[in-house]
Amino acid sequence: MKLIYLPSLILLFLLPGFAPADAIDNVANLLKQGNSKELAKLFAPSIEISLMDEENIYSQAQATLILDKFFTKNKPKSIKLLHKVNSSANYRFGVFILTTDSGLYRVAFTLKGTDEKMNIIELRIENEKVK
Repeated sequence: MKLIYLPSLILLFLLPGFAPADAIDNVANLLKQGNSKELAKLFAPSIEISLMDEENIYSQAQATLILDKFFTKNKPKSIKLLHKVNSSANYRFGVFILTTDSGLYRVAFTLKGTDEKMNIIELRIENEKVK
């Protein structure tokens, strides 16, 4: 009789491992790696980027170059979650503190769901004010 329940019990423990990865955590991991090429795959066709005091709307290719330049000057070391909103099926929002070899940065991004995929529509990187 116990053998009948064993497969069900095993399945119960394995199911959480098959849950899809959170889009916000995926972006955070790519930021921590400084991987602008993989991040670019998540960009919407046009993305609003605010980097320090410069803000503009860029194409995927332009945004990749901008991030690549940022990561070249600021090699990421770690990332820490400050705020995460994933209550909407179509929008996600994350705020992180990115520690680099040249300082701390507050990174905020917005994801929008389109065609069964979450795309980054806005990315803000600004100096973190140390208290």
